[in-house]
Amino acid sequence: MDSVKVTKICCSGPTCAVIALKCPHIIVTIVDLNQARVDAWNSPDFKLPIYEPGLEEVVREARGRNLFFSTDVDKGIEEADLIFVSVNTPTKKSGVGAGFAADLNYVELATRRIAQVARTSKIVVEKSTVPCRTAESMRTILEANSKPGCRFDILSNPEFLAEGTAISDLFKPDRVLIGSLQTPEGLSACQSLAAVYANWVPKDRVLTVGLWSSELSKLAANAMLAQRISSINALSAICEATGANIDEVAHAVGYDTRIGPKFLKASVGFGGSCFQKDILNLVYLSESLHLPEVAAYWRQVVEMNEHQKRRFSKRVVDTMFNTITGKRIAVLGFAFKADTGDTRESAAITLIRDFQSEKAYVNIYDPQVPHDQIWADLAEASPLAPVETIQKQVRICSSAMEACQDAEAVVIATEWKEFNDIDWEQVYSNMNKPAFIFDGRLLVDAEKLRKIGFSVTTIGRP
Repeated sequence: MDSVKVTKICCSGPTCAVIALKCPHIIVTIVDLNQARVDAWNSPDFKLPIYEPGLEEVVREARGRNLFFSTDVDKGIEEADLIFVSVNTPTKKSGVGAGFAADLNYVELATRRIAQVARTSKIVVEKSTVPCRTAESMRTILEANSKPGCRFDILSNPEFLAEGTAISDLFKPDRVLIGSLQTPEGLSACQSLAAVYANWVPKDRVLTVGLWSSELSKLAANAMLAQRISSINALSAICEATGANIDEVAHAVGYDTRIGPKFLKASVGFGGSCFQKDILNLVYLSESLHLPEVAAYWRQVVEMNEHQKRRFSKRVVDTMFNTITGKRIAVLGFAFKADTGDTRESAAITLIRDFQSEKAYVNIYDPQVPHDQIWADLAEASPLAPVETIQKQVRICSSAMEACQDAEAVVIATEWKEFNDIDWEQVYSNMNKPAFIFDGRLLVDAEKLRKIGFSVTTIGRP
């Protein structure tokens, strides 16, 4: 594989950055039409466009050696042997399948661009999370528009990365999944990609399957992980009503080797770019295949997640004497989880929108999410509210201590480690009394805070 050049179109970055790091003999070019994003990847001070622990160190070592970032998409396509297509596939907002189906417009545009530009044979690798059999439409487009003597082989190579641990996941993956057509040409292309990963991934961790199985496996994995979260969150409601402790229940259940302890942490709800989108995609796929019972089953996972958010915000109001009008609430955390700046489907957005509707004032602090992203997310969540109205109710703070100043309540919406290290005694002295804490992430020591004087409400505890 010494002569291979890899191009990744419109990428998230970490995967190809790690490929470049682990394969110094392979030229990796990441191309994107967004000039500002490419400039950030190339910035002298390494202010990268995404936050991911360990990513900066990887880029520092490989950039300029065999890792390059460019807006010259056509040049990247022309020079590449392997092309990773990693574009957004958001849920459709209008038209057929709106609210459920994946919008494959960017996938098709990228595919057509490859067919238009390529003059030599390419292996095209589908990295985006897509509905089952999307590769078939990609192959049809490529073959219908290919130049004489130019052959395309399509592979599916979904990413199984968790934001916040993506680099360590890439260094030591549970598995690398490669799907291909079970033809001599497809199997040969599959081996070419497997040879890239073989530079650092043990052979038994590289799984080769059929093309359609690979596509469906990504949706299935995310759906089943989200299902576990919704299941433990459903049990948290029962715990609150009966006096059981969700931590103890999850600990006991997780000891069963058939179940295991992972993804059994109750919370205010899951978020991120994948779980909800992929489950809704699975719902739409099931309905398209005339499997209404299957569709209803998976839809309930999302409905339970939305219920958990609503239930938590209602508990805040109920606990604070059935009104939060005019009261100031500090929301600690805006990212959907710790160790990422990603806010997509973040529970904090829903909570803050609910607090706004109750005419509360909200202070927000998050250590990684840019302020303009917070404003954009809040505006999208309340499209009928003028920006000026939102900004009268919401203030973005530069520290947790500032956010808690003169507040009646603190809501922990993201499990950032630094929230454990807050001087809670000082926070208490600076808050209005009674001072409430609502822990939506099972993060803080409730008994310790109660001794300080806080009234503490925790997910999954009475």
